[in-house]
Amino acid sequence: MATASPFRSGFTRLDRYIFKQVLTALIAVTVALVALIWLTQSLRFVELIVNRGLSPFVFLRLTVLLIPSFIAVILPITTFVVVQFVYQRLAGDRELTVMRAAGQSPLALAKPTLLLTLLVTLFCYWLNLSVVPASFAAFREFQFEIRNRIAAFLLQEGVFTPIAPNLTVYVRKRDQDGTLHGILVDDERSGTDPTTILAEGGRIIPGPLGPRVVLFKGVRQEVDAKTGRLNLLSFSENVINLAESAGGQDARFRDDSEVSLHDLLNPPPGEIRPQDIPKWRAEAHRRLAAPLTIISYAMVALASVLTGAFRRHGGLLRPLIGVAITVGLVALGLTVNNIAARDSAWLPLVWAHAVLPGLIAGWLLLRPERFRVPAPPESLVSARPDTVSGPG
Repeated sequence: MATASPFRSGFTRLDRYIFKQVLTALIAVTVALVALIWLTQSLRFVELIVNRGLSPFVFLRLTVLLIPSFIAVILPITTFVVVQFVYQRLAGDRELTVMRAAGQSPLALAKPTLLLTLLVTLFCYWLNLSVVPASFAAFREFQFEIRNRIAAFLLQEGVFTPIAPNLTVYVRKRDQDGTLHGILVDDERSGTDPTTILAEGGRIIPGPLGPRVVLFKGVRQEVDAKTGRLNLLSFSENVINLAESAGGQDARFRDDSEVSLHDLLNPPPGEIRPQDIPKWRAEAHRRLAAPLTIISYAMVALASVLTGAFRRHGGLLRPLIGVAITVGLVALGLTVNNIAARDSAWLPLVWAHAVLPGLIAGWLLLRPERFRVPAPPESLVSARPDTVSGPG
């Protein structure tokens, strides 16, 4: 007697039960992990509040822009963890045993989870192709503005303030109108001739190339890297650009994480160096292939729980193997992405890593001869009436 496909029988109450279990756990675990990652990553920006005096609102805006990228990265892992946990709990509570006894095949039991993973995959595509690049672009633009413009107006009295990695400014006193007194500037942005400037006073002036400091009555000390000679230059007025780059350029080069998919595959002329083209192409393929790992990791979890010889009390060996496989896949994915970023010839590995595990796990899941509940031996069947026979 032919059996109907589990995908043609509609969404039953049992399917809704499993779907709700997996969806609820997925939301809870994802939110918890995102909050944990956000907390750990946001510690990097606490210095902006403690040392630079930025408001908590600026800190919150800066760190919230990173949340979409956190979600996109952890969704494949959380999907595997949730699917593994929910089905293991169903097996531990004997619910899978009842479902199997009711005639549910492994594919029928996996149907609600496969539907959910498909929806999560589409959601991850939306994040990777639209939300994450936009949020990264806004994050880097805001960070650039803070480092090169806002921070210069937050010079504190009696504090050596690092405006940039190679630029430190000290101010002895600052008036209410913005006038600075007792200024020391240590400028090593040139990379060859470090410069120290001492001035009696000055004033910060915003400009199109970033904030500038107009210094009055000071001395400029510069050490010649070739001869080691100290050169002194007295001035009555001098202007210093506090932009992070040595030349005071206000341009900000885009990173591959904030570029659209079209620009990654077709970089604008002059946008990147030729040696960076493989990196941009690898990022484009990673965005397209990474959401498919959600389905693959879910299939690995399903295969580890629903395949193999049927055991009423479940088992831990196959789930542990599934966890080990997924950990190996995560590590392999990082390696493959790094290799593909160096040489575009390895780009097929990015797709193989995303798709091949799911295909193998699906093939194991669809082999019905491996998952049939073994019938009791005929000797037990023939002996059963004797064991349950009553008096008379």
